[in-house]
Amino acid sequence: MPTPWRWHSRGWIMSASRLRAVSAFIARIGAACKYFPFYFAPIAVLALLPALPQAAWAQASGERSTAEGMQALPSITVTAEKIERTLEEVPASVAVVDGWEIEQSATTGLQQLEGRIPGLSFQPFGQAGMNSPVMRGLTANFNTFSTATLLLVDGVPTLTAQGFENGLLDVDRIEVMRGPQSTLYGRNAEAGVIAIHSLPLDGEPRTSISGEAGNRDKRAVRLALGRPIVPDTVYASVSASWSEQEGFIDNRHTGRGEDERERLNLNLGLRWTPGSATDLVLRYAHQRYNDGASLWGAPAAARASVASGTPGWNRSRGQILSLTARHDLSTGLRLHSITAWNDFRDRIQQDTDFMPLDVLHVGRDHHLRSLSQEFRLEGKLGRADWLVGIYGDGSDNDLRSISKTMMGMSDMRARQESRTATLFTHWNLPLADRWSVSAGARIERNELRLRPRDLEEQKKGWTHVSPKLAIQYQTGPEHQWYASIGQGVRTGGFNVLAPMMGYLPYDAEKNWSYETGLKGRLFGLRMRYSLSAYLMDIDDMQVMQMPTVGMMYITSAATATSSGIELDVDYLLGGGWQFKGGLAWNRTRFDRFVDGSADYRGKRNPFAPDLNGHVGIRYDAPQDWYVQASLVGSSKVYLDAANHYKRNGYGQLHLSAGYRRGDWEISAYAHNAGNQRYDAVGYQNGFVTVYSPPRELGVRLTWRQ
Repeated sequence: MPTPWRWHSRGWIMSASRLRAVSAFIARIGAACKYFPFYFAPIAVLALLPALPQAAWAQASGERSTAEGMQALPSITVTAEKIERTLEEVPASVAVVDGWEIEQSATTGLQQLEGRIPGLSFQPFGQAGMNSPVMRGLTANFNTFSTATLLLVDGVPTLTAQGFENGLLDVDRIEVMRGPQSTLYGRNAEAGVIAIHSLPLDGEPRTSISGEAGNRDKRAVRLALGRPIVPDTVYASVSASWSEQEGFIDNRHTGRGEDERERLNLNLGLRWTPGSATDLVLRYAHQRYNDGASLWGAPAAARASVASGTPGWNRSRGQILSLTARHDLSTGLRLHSITAWNDFRDRIQQDTDFMPLDVLHVGRDHHLRSLSQEFRLEGKLGRADWLVGIYGDGSDNDLRSISKTMMGMSDMRARQESRTATLFTHWNLPLADRWSVSAGARIERNELRLRPRDLEEQKKGWTHVSPKLAIQYQTGPEHQWYASIGQGVRTGGFNVLAPMMGYLPYDAEKNWSYETGLKGRLFGLRMRYSLSAYLMDIDDMQVMQMPTVGMMYITSAATATSSGIELDVDYLLGGGWQFKGGLAWNRTRFDRFVDGSADYRGKRNPFAPDLNGHVGIRYDAPQDWYVQASLVGSSKVYLDAANHYKRNGYGQLHLSAGYRRGDWEISAYAHNAGNQRYDAVGYQNGFVTVYSPPRELGVRLTWRQ
């Protein structure tokens, strides 16, 4: 079934005057981007909505739901609790982005979801293939080899910031669960989960081929193909993308661009259904980067300009192989199994003096390997549904970090091994006609072994118990209220980059989360809304300490409090118009954090914005063309615990439009149309500026069948 973003209205034709009104509306949004802080944008957009054609508003208020007109938002089914439920039935803050919307907006990476999912952002880093997500004020240092928000692709976990990326090929939907999800998903889901679901391997044949050209000599091709091989038994899919683009950072020393980008993605899928009770899916994913330098420069230098004599490059690559099995037992129970092998090679070199002489540079050659296995059993007991499962993983990482300073060259090597064993359960229990309870718990054991090249082996282990309890009350046929309490966990580790400190260990980070929310649908099912508020108490917070110049290590030396509000709205206005918006406010402050003589009590947690979100409007014409505009932005973020260095807030205007004729579609997009700059000045304790990407324009021609 097509989503509202795919819907073509047949009941209203845009006149020239109405088109001018829409153009003026978009221009006003662009002006708001340029002259006002982002947190005024939702107010500004709501004030400007009357500028939309009055016929659209009149029709939106007068139309009733009809099968032909699609005048109601369709129900959304999610698997946030590992069991299929409608979005409104899940007692948690969950946002969903449709795959068709991802394709038509030319979204090809996870960082483009920043703000588009209110409450989700990423640390500014400037290297492709490496992302550390920020959710509800919590994030993880890259050197912990863990994340505070888990990435799942078709149920397969990515456990590190290295390889935390996806080309978003052949996507059905993205579910983002905000708030601790450790009960069902373990130690990397302390603040939330990003779950990407590919289009199903089924009997519906599909083909899509597209070519793209853009500014800075961008060239890209994308392919997606799905076919039944043996009817009703064997299905296969292949999707791939390749892109290449020149950079925007000039190297005055070499006379060449410094940050060119080349990326390759390949996904293969094979499904076998030997009988109605058994389903087996084998998937393989490959990603490869052949890039120039990271988006780094010196804070005191001219913007986007370096004089590096030391070449910078990123030659990272990753691959994932997984087997998902489902079998329905004769007793009515269902058995699930997910086996996954994840392999990522993080290989980079980066100049850090940005001068012709090779005085300072860093490099990495990390080989990260993990094998994971999950078994779970699902069933029903009366009106209740339940699941119980076991999970285990093992990692074997070869770590190498190179650093050249004025004191000489260091080459730190270590082998890190980890083992995890888990038992978990989750229950959904209806209590009465309107009341229900969701409850679950997880017990997890993590063991870590570090073998430095120059010191004796070290071992450490942690045991976590992560409970969660939620109650839900249906206040009306389409409205629910919920309240929950749960614990999120991120495991501890060793300081693999601090040999002078004896590779000091740090403990697990934990938080208790208290959340309440409202969700439902209004106006004849044309509007979907979700509003949540939360408070998190964070203990043993993993933070970076610098007792002396040049010495940095991670320790569990802080406590903090995080509180916030999240709002999502999706409104099918009628007449071909649809509005989407969302806003997240978060306040994460240190309650205790002393670093030598510095006391950071009351300071903001680095990389966590107080505000981010988006507003967007789309029109689908009866003549098979569409246009959409969205404003995405964030308040400022600080880059250090002292809150001295920062990235300023920003508002970006994204535009896209397309025309369909038969099997063909031509589309165009403008990302960051206002060319907003929001550089992270003072990254790495004042030594580096991470440049924000400039405006990107592109045209895409697509054939679908």
